[in-house]
Amino acid sequence: MEIYIGLMSGTSLDGVDAVLVDLAGLKPRLIADSHVPFDAPLRRELLALNTRGDNEIERAALAGNALAKHYAAAVASVLAGSNTPSAAVRAVGCHGQTVRHRPERGYTTQIGNPALLAELTGIRVVADFRGRDVAAGGQGAPLVPAFHAAVFADAAEDRVVLNLGGIANLSFLPRSGGSSNTSNAIGFDSGPGNCLLDLWAARHLGLPHDADGGWAAAGKAIPALLERLLQEPYFAAAPPKSTGRDLFNEAWLLGMLRGGEEPQAVQATLLEFTARGVADALARHCRGARRAIVCGGGAKNGALMRRLEQLAAPATLETSDRHGIDPQLVEAAAFAWLAKRALEGLPGNLPTVTGARGARVLGAIYPA
Repeated sequence: MEIYIGLMSGTSLDGVDAVLVDLAGLKPRLIADSHVPFDAPLRRELLALNTRGDNEIERAALAGNALAKHYAAAVASVLAGSNTPSAAVRAVGCHGQTVRHRPERGYTTQIGNPALLAELTGIRVVADFRGRDVAAGGQGAPLVPAFHAAVFADAAEDRVVLNLGGIANLSFLPRSGGSSNTSNAIGFDSGPGNCLLDLWAARHLGLPHDADGGWAAAGKAIPALLERLLQEPYFAAAPPKSTGRDLFNEAWLLGMLRGGEEPQAVQATLLEFTARGVADALARHCRGARRAIVCGGGAKNGALMRRLEQLAAPATLETSDRHGIDPQLVEAAAFAWLAKRALEGLPGNLPTVTGARGARVLGAIYPA
């Protein structure tokens, strides 16, 4: 057995997903998982750190310490739930929390204090996965397509893996690629996934998300607003490309409104906007794919999934649990896999995805 732990706290800011996984075989074997939610003050601070403000350096450092404690709690939970001793774990792969992502300016920032995490858990930690790719001229994201290719590619058909996190990203895996040859794979962020939907639900419902998309489904989209949203230049840009809350945030959304829009109609428009952004990217960059494997929190949004099924036809949508990994755990498992690659001195990026000058070993290693 080769036991690793993967940790992921993404753009949705709902908490930490942890997965204990055996990576000895060709495919990962998930042993246990846990989720540690963020408390409201930490969530507010992480959201605030996505935009400039006072005393940012100290605030980011303190938030990073708080994150490390949440990560450590998730590690303890997943170990206890499986009766696994910490000594059995080769490494923890921790993505950290992105607070700024500006690859066009040569930097990306993920906080989480991996040194403190190693101290708290007594386990080797691999973190800072994006930095080396950005240093090599890449976007530093998305990084999961290499894992998608290793786990979900098939020699007999073209496939797409669609991650519906806070930001939606696509991995196109041509049948000629497969798990041993990723030279033809492409991947990129298509645009918002859940981030704007969750933001609007929190603002008007006081809830972290619109459960199953029910509020949006009962509303009627506003055509003029939808058209303005889709005119965002990001959508016309060719891959490699990546995005986040630096662009798709509350200020961006409010700037698109003209005043007086009914909140439920805005939510319905945002659902259509998210679905259209994904479907347009599929049609433009993933021609030939007949199967889309969906993961991320958006896989549980029934209204969004139904609309995507309509727009993505003739491609068939199915969730990743049909391939052995719960949709909520795919990204956490990917960072366990990337940690293994780092320890073995193997590349973790795909230059065809990120635009880096070449394959690079990703991650900084913090000994136990």
